[in-house]
Amino acid sequence: MADGAAKPEPEKKSWADVEEEEEAKAKAEAEAELAAAAASSSSAAPTEPEVEAQAKQIEALSLSVPDDDGGGPEGPPLLDDSDDSQIQAVTSGDTVYESATTFEELNLTPELLKGLRDEMGFSRPSKIQAITLPMILTPPYKDLVAQAHNGSGKTTCFVLGMLSRVDPNRKVPQAICICPTRELAQQNKSVLMRMGKFTGITCACAIPPAQKDYVPISRMAPVTDQVVIGTSGTLMKWISNKKLSTRDIKILVFDEADHMLAEEGFKTDSDKIMKDLKRKDAGCQVLLFSATFNEKVKDFVTRVIKDGNQIFVKKEDLTLEKVKQYKVRVPDEAAKIEVIRDKIFEFGQKVGQVIIFVRTKISTKNVHNALTREDYVCSSIQGSLDQSEREKVIQEFKDGYTKVLISTDVLARGFDQAQVNLVINYDMPIKFNTRDEPDYEVYLHRIGRAGRFGRKGAVFNLLCGQTDEVVMTKIENYFQHKVPEVPNWKSEDNFETALKDAGLLE
Repeated sequence: MADGAAKPEPEKKSWADVEEEEEAKAKAEAEAELAAAAASSSSAAPTEPEVEAQAKQIEALSLSVPDDDGGGPEGPPLLDDSDDSQIQAVTSGDTVYESATTFEELNLTPELLKGLRDEMGFSRPSKIQAITLPMILTPPYKDLVAQAHNGSGKTTCFVLGMLSRVDPNRKVPQAICICPTRELAQQNKSVLMRMGKFTGITCACAIPPAQKDYVPISRMAPVTDQVVIGTSGTLMKWISNKKLSTRDIKILVFDEADHMLAEEGFKTDSDKIMKDLKRKDAGCQVLLFSATFNEKVKDFVTRVIKDGNQIFVKKEDLTLEKVKQYKVRVPDEAAKIEVIRDKIFEFGQKVGQVIIFVRTKISTKNVHNALTREDYVCSSIQGSLDQSEREKVIQEFKDGYTKVLISTDVLARGFDQAQVNLVINYDMPIKFNTRDEPDYEVYLHRIGRAGRFGRKGAVFNLLCGQTDEVVMTKIENYFQHKVPEVPNWKSEDNFETALKDAGLLE
């Protein structure tokens, strides 16, 4: 895009919200006012490489799965389910796991069952929950690497896992969940507090503070909450400054594990936390959940998860068949705005909320301005916003005050809003420092914002120029899924037909 030509490289990052940058900004601004001391940091040493056998074992994490159908001695068994996609399981050791058809089969406490039923409104486990929860909750509590669709209910899996392992009578940290963004950490805490409402379990949220809330770590009271959910940098600072004890941690969760363990900065702190826990208690259960796992994560898991269970789905199944994807060829940037305003919005706003994904902070501003000039009520979010501003924008969108949200990839992962039926890729996601190499994981997470929890949804990819065409073709080839084209970007009938095919219009 033209708006990024003269900008420094960080503006082009798909993940604009690197936690260290945000925390450094908040800390610097607050210290200027409060004259507080800075927090300390520590270094981490690399771990040793693993043997070839371990590398073969973890190959099941690849987005490409074995050609065989499983069920025999040569491949992992397919677990039968009525869902369209097939989940494959690779179990380790002699423990026998049986899929749970009801929550009652999991030997949960009455308080947790009441939370699931009364607060969450769950009547029975989803497919991924039925398969993974027995693995999480059955002794000897083996580590688990789980790949599952966006919107399939994986948050419930690890939240319920943490709540089940915690003793509410002990006022010490017993479970940690590491997330890539503050928004996801806050969302997971909200789910945990609802689900655990009747248990008496409390939760601390370890995220970079807003300027007005900044308190030097040296003045913090030690954490006594049983569960701590947060971003890796803040968690590491709390641990390093002896505000968060890891002595009694029974379970460690990585949400959006591929991002946490592949991206520099996140990976460093994640490594440190993992080593600290394993050094104090080799029996600490580690759960890694994500919709995608790339080569860097496979390498990390090979080194760290020595004897764990694995759940994965076929790469072609990850494209979320319930969400219809379309490509729209347009002649220029102005035509993108015209398509959004006059075609997609004409019909789309009648059926739900919309998220428009852009690549840069400047694009966020430009698209927002272009739509508000046409009297559309929009909100926008990107990495330079203060935490309180971001929280306000998200809450207004969740409350339905705005139906259109323009965002960088800060909200590509884990953002749950059931009313989002439409996603627009104004800019296609590309890997940092490349021109036409798609970020496949980010694409998958973006389209996963539509059609949450099995609902119908549609995604429109706006293509302008040869580079976008190359990126789209690579995405189609990678996921082995041909994305249909809206024939004429000027035709209202074409867009109406596309939305009808997606099940969003009568």
